[in-house]
Amino acid sequence: MSTQTTSSHILNGESHAASRQVEQLRCTLRGTLVMPDDPDYDDARRVWNGTVDKRPAMIIYCADADDVVAAVRFARSIDSRVAVRSGGHNVAGLSVCDAGMVIDLSRMKQIDVDADRRVVRAETGLKLGEFDRATLAHGLATTTGVISDTGLAGLTLGGGFGKLGRKYGLTCDNLVAVEMVMADGKKLLASDSKHPDLFWAVRGGGGNFGIATAFYLRLHPLDPELLVCSLLYPFEQARAALRFYDQFARNAPDEVSADAAFVTNPSGERFFSITACYVGAPEAGRQVLETLMESGSSVDRRLERLPYLQIQSNGDGAFPRGRRYYWKAQFLKEIDDGAIDAVLGAYQRSPSRSSLLVFQHVGGAIARVAGSATAYQHRDACFDCFPVAIWDEPAEDAVNVHWARSLWEALRPYSFGGVYANNLGDEGDERVKEAYGDNYSRLASIKRQYDPDNFFRMNQNIAPA
Repeated sequence: MSTQTTSSHILNGESHAASRQVEQLRCTLRGTLVMPDDPDYDDARRVWNGTVDKRPAMIIYCADADDVVAAVRFARSIDSRVAVRSGGHNVAGLSVCDAGMVIDLSRMKQIDVDADRRVVRAETGLKLGEFDRATLAHGLATTTGVISDTGLAGLTLGGGFGKLGRKYGLTCDNLVAVEMVMADGKKLLASDSKHPDLFWAVRGGGGNFGIATAFYLRLHPLDPELLVCSLLYPFEQARAALRFYDQFARNAPDEVSADAAFVTNPSGERFFSITACYVGAPEAGRQVLETLMESGSSVDRRLERLPYLQIQSNGDGAFPRGRRYYWKAQFLKEIDDGAIDAVLGAYQRSPSRSSLLVFQHVGGAIARVAGSATAYQHRDACFDCFPVAIWDEPAEDAVNVHWARSLWEALRPYSFGGVYANNLGDEGDERVKEAYGDNYSRLASIKRQYDPDNFFRMNQNIAPA
């Protein structure tokens, strides 16, 4: 009997001996084991993206790092494929797999804030909203994303964009240490002084090297409210507004995070929106953001102080669980006239009124870290640009995916190459290499050291050198 057949046989409990092995595993766990015949299996296998419909043979909801160790050792003993899940927000659905094991961290949510040292220990089952609420209760925060339902683990391991990034760097730039379970089932702590090569790799290298069970993250003082400017332009003014946005964003101080998007309202009317927040004193921010307020003839403009937690969940309404999603991303240093022409023509052909074209503002403090300092390399970008197709009916999959890919292709000549690993779909090995550029060979060598059998391969995979 082949190894893979043995694995399937045991995971599905198809004999008395197999059932006994599964029950022995269940007894060792503090968490919960879900099998395909359990009543909550269908809920347990679902992830955020409704296009993903995979049927794992086993899902383990880990209660602690010891459960993760038990799950890894069991999977190795039967040579099972393994997917690791925290928030399940990966667009390609890599946090779940067919006919294998899902190691789910979503119930590991302990968080301990050391306000004096401005460091937090956060378990990797936390969602961003939970993390932000816990740290802001102490007047502290670090860079996280703007969809509160996203998992902390995937965001951090892939880099970590967010409203605080231009002031304080990527999420992974604020990582002090990480507790991990490795491919051999052993636990270790990685930091600048302990396993520094591994620590370098996990800051942007994703889940290729082990399972992160807790992060130690640096925190920064933050007002519970930030000054926010929001503008909405009619589509016929989008060209001028996008030119202004490009100039403003590329020359903005680090305290400004200015994202933009093409959006469509329910009646089908298209708009261009800009939302900028100021991470600092409101008085100083007002002087900077009033430059935006005076630009063009927007149909709606607001300058107001908003709760940071509200800002951090602004993306929730546009990205609910269960809808169907596809996007493809690339970096830009500027938005020139050619790129604007490509965008304006392609966005009008969007088949879904829910779909977006997003410009996420990066640079600032992110760009002042050397590209070789962490696994995350593309620090000289100013914008992460990606069309986001959002729809509901499976019959419309092809037309929506085609639209997003076509818009990406239209913008490709204006990109300097590279892609944010957290925005990668199922795009193949060459695109993974584009995500890491010159850092890829070092990552492959570190992969060989810590995971020579490529046990952790259900991800944006870096093969062992």
